[in-house]
Amino acid sequence: MDLFTSSNDIQHQPLAYRMRPENMTEYIGQEHIVSEGRLLRRMIQADQLLSLIFYGPPGTGKTTLARVIANSTKSVFTSMNAVLSGVKVLREELDKAKERLTLHGRRTILFVDEIHRWNKAQQDALLPWVENGTVILIGATTQNPYFEVNSALVSRSRIFQLKELTQENLKDIANQALSNKERGYGKYSIQFETGALEHLVDIANGDARSLLNAIELAVETTGDTFPPKDDSQIVISLETAEESIQKKVVLYDKEGDYHFDIISAFIKSIRGSDPDATIYWLAKMIKAGEDPHFIFRRMLISASEDIGLADPNSLVIVESAAAAFDRVGLPEGRYHLTHAALYLATAPKSNSALGFFDALKAIEKEQNSQVPNHLKDAGRDKEGFGHGEGYLYPHAYRDHWVAQQYLPDALQGKVFYNPSSLGYEADIKNEVLRKREAQIESQNPSSFPEILTTSPPDKTRDRWFEKLQHGRGEILKDIQKIFFTLAEIRSHHIILDLNTGSGLLLWEASRRVREGSVYGLTSSLETLQYLQQYGNQIPEMERPTILNQNLEEFTYNNKGKLKFDVIMGRNTLGRIKDKPTYLKNIKKLGTPEGKIILTETLTGESTRLSSLLLGLSEVLNETDQLYINLLIKAERIIYESDNNSGTNWKEKDLISWMETTGYSTINFQKKIYKEQRTITDNDIQNWFNPGGSEYSYGAVLGNIIKPEELEKIKLFLIKYLSGKSLPWESTICFITGKLPGRLKN
Repeated sequence: MDLFTSSNDIQHQPLAYRMRPENMTEYIGQEHIVSEGRLLRRMIQADQLLSLIFYGPPGTGKTTLARVIANSTKSVFTSMNAVLSGVKVLREELDKAKERLTLHGRRTILFVDEIHRWNKAQQDALLPWVENGTVILIGATTQNPYFEVNSALVSRSRIFQLKELTQENLKDIANQALSNKERGYGKYSIQFETGALEHLVDIANGDARSLLNAIELAVETTGDTFPPKDDSQIVISLETAEESIQKKVVLYDKEGDYHFDIISAFIKSIRGSDPDATIYWLAKMIKAGEDPHFIFRRMLISASEDIGLADPNSLVIVESAAAAFDRVGLPEGRYHLTHAALYLATAPKSNSALGFFDALKAIEKEQNSQVPNHLKDAGRDKEGFGHGEGYLYPHAYRDHWVAQQYLPDALQGKVFYNPSSLGYEADIKNEVLRKREAQIESQNPSSFPEILTTSPPDKTRDRWFEKLQHGRGEILKDIQKIFFTLAEIRSHHIILDLNTGSGLLLWEASRRVREGSVYGLTSSLETLQYLQQYGNQIPEMERPTILNQNLEEFTYNNKGKLKFDVIMGRNTLGRIKDKPTYLKNIKKLGTPEGKIILTETLTGESTRLSSLLLGLSEVLNETDQLYINLLIKAERIIYESDNNSGTNWKEKDLISWMETTGYSTINFQKKIYKEQRTITDNDIQNWFNPGGSEYSYGAVLGNIIKPEELEKIKLFLIKYLSGKSLPWESTICFITGKLPGRLKN
């Protein structure tokens, strides 16, 4: 069965059918997956399709995308509707596909609309043919494929989520239909009264099919006949528009993904203490016919999970509101729903009840911990085994409390409950902590020697060496973690890495961007070759594009074709002399709502050689002190000279450059990393290399003292620093900025 078979008279088809795009140029909306540079667009253009599943609300372009693929691929394209076609039809199509591949070497792309309507047996029948490459599957569904589609099919497919079309998208679609002379109404004179077309766009609520159906109804029912006689003008009033699309499309299915998305948004709004959003999502659920008992059930959970002991009364309030609702019913029962929801949204929050799950984890890990003897049941075995002996009865003491051990020996000092500083818990927090501290202080170990320390003799030393060896790696991991938390990268983003280096940011960005793409710039041909070799292990369509270009060269070659959602870089600015101009040029490559994020080492705030020497415990003589003073003098030139663009800038300079070049929502933070760094002879030789940078220690001191004195300072450093593990601090900053609105060159 072919969903795309053309009618002999296309004008007899509905407008929504006639206006389906024939190619990517005509396709409107879903820029996050089909705009220039996105993975799906590249796959379609290259005709290198993998199995795909399009998932999204009705009218967002799933079948339309399949039509575009059908018109562009060299493979045989066949389609069926899961509602109308069973296993028999599917097997016939699969047999044909196998024959084409065997006899003619031609691939078959099979489009299955509403694939979620097939049961497990029907989906299982398709699986082996997808797995062995006989067919490439393109499925379309309004339901979450992770719930409704065979997990084996999902794991072998790319999932692309289509979103509700924006009002701008719908206006473009409407204008396209009204101007197209072959498939739309372009050959007629049609005029919408003020607000009429806008009303259709608004009520369509992201559904292009509903919009086009409404336009068709409005156009073809206005006047006595259609087509109009004598080329008369068709004037569509606001009243006609309202009659053509009377009810706003509500994208909500109580059995589908939107049901879970909206209840999730409702609970998260409560957790986030936003009463306005809480009421909005509550109203959306009630409007769509959600079961109020389901909503009350989720609020009862939230009362203990999110509010908890910060306000113990919250559970009572929700339970009372639920009981009142059962007595009153709808529609007045909506007051009780709102009452409970607003109470939770405005109540103080605490998730201290999650300590229970920490206790569960401890139980899974523990080695058969015994109940402390004094807590055992004295009623049965007190005489024979001494169970219960030593138990202190709290009610016999002041304030009905006495310090004694309650946890098993192996878990002494383990904390499961952390009271928050809000509401009721704020009142009890200090008392809870005081009692906990008193219990720990008063405890004596029981007779379980096997639970005492079992550390090997060299464990501390081994850990120290491990930290010494891997400390730098841990710092880089932390920098990467903070960086990508701030970057807020989405899977459809297009990203530019300004300075790939060894790929610390590049590869992580590639892992996070599955439907977009990543571009990296490097000025080193050797680095380019290394990165390309490493990238060969990644599938070609997922591989980042790495270029041996600087920003200026890339901008020129790009010619405005690619726009980036996130522009990032690590230690990018250090060697740039004119940093404001560089930051300004970066903006040209961003999308209107693009984001820049940079992480830079503030060299001037990091450890210096002189500070290492001053921190030594050795007694220094006058000559040694003279050498240190010379190093301090050199460091003033290295780190504070106006001519050294690599080190002469500080936090305030970076923020100022971002502000003056037009970035908004600027966020700056920095972190000091401490590590033990072993100084080697090679390090010292590099610092004093006469052929190094003009701002190296060797070059700067060479302008102040004689070569023989310079050699003495080098030997002095080797004597006191070489081979020693010394405390080293590095100051790393992270700065983000947004590009507000559309850019003006």
